[in-house]
Amino acid sequence: MSRLGYLAKRLAMAIPVVWLGTTITWFAIFMGPIDPASRLLSEGQTRNPAAYEAARTQLGLNQPPLQHYVDWMTNLITFDLGQTWVLYEGSNVNALILDFLPRTLWLGLWSVLIAVVIGVPLGFYAGLHSNSLSDYLASFGGIVWRAMPNFWLAIMLLAVLSLSPTLPWIHLSWDPLAVSLDSFTFEWESVFVPIDAISGSPDMSRIGTVDGFLAATKKVLPAALVLGSASMGNEMRIGRTAMLEVRNEDYVDFAKAKGVSDRVLVWKHIFRNALVPLIPIITSEAFLLIGGSVLVETVFGINGIGQLFYEAATSGELPLVGTLMYVFILMTVGINLIQDVLYTIVDPRVGVEGP
Repeated sequence: MSRLGYLAKRLAMAIPVVWLGTTITWFAIFMGPIDPASRLLSEGQTRNPAAYEAARTQLGLNQPPLQHYVDWMTNLITFDLGQTWVLYEGSNVNALILDFLPRTLWLGLWSVLIAVVIGVPLGFYAGLHSNSLSDYLASFGGIVWRAMPNFWLAIMLLAVLSLSPTLPWIHLSWDPLAVSLDSFTFEWESVFVPIDAISGSPDMSRIGTVDGFLAATKKVLPAALVLGSASMGNEMRIGRTAMLEVRNEDYVDFAKAKGVSDRVLVWKHIFRNALVPLIPIITSEAFLLIGGSVLVETVFGINGIGQLFYEAATSGELPLVGTLMYVFILMTVGINLIQDVLYTIVDPRVGVEGP
């Protein structure tokens, strides 16, 4: 099977996954024990039969279940997502998602980059230098990063950054004459590029300019570090294991016997093959980032789609929760397709001989 045919087959297989996930979401929200019409109304309105019936009519709950299901699915497929009732009352859901989604994607991008750029090289380095001091330090660091809960790390990071100008170690000066003890005072808001506050939403409207790019990156960097910390630890440990396994393969010993240089051996024979088991790990961590963004965006005050989901769930706007679940399902399936593309790049045999 050609590479293009393999990807087309994967794309076709994604369609029933989206349908099944969306159907389960519809059933849980509209056919479950919670009445979405009553959640949209205040306690006083719930006692008003006319208001309650109006809510049911607007949600389509007065229709037969099959007709409601078909209408709801049709609206999702055509991205006719309607308006909100409680949260940002009367706002267009399409506009809300387009406004909130870029902040979440920006946060997720930096979370994955931090995990991959730091975790994978450290894991490979530890695997290449197994049982050395650097191996022990990298392995210990991976375990520590993996063990820290996101909510605890987020609070600690916010506390350190907010108190950065007053922390004792910040005031240490390397000047032997000790001319100024405050010469190394550190303040996160003003270092490199100024931002208005440690937490809050990045300004995505200026992302095309250098200052706007740096400011938006700096704004999400603490949250991205928290979100990517567990993934970084995982990738470090699994990268080390993958490197050790590949080093012990027969073809590596054969290449050594043929006199292949260490540099060629690592980059041509070991590195590429060690990446293969890491691809599903990296993409699986990306799934966790989607769920973790709900917590991290709430703690850091980033008005992303995770924060929108949290507000919709706590305010009882169940139709919006269902719509956002549909967006999460599409993102998850999209990450799966990216994983398939990466497989065909790293190991071309997947496109030719794969299932």
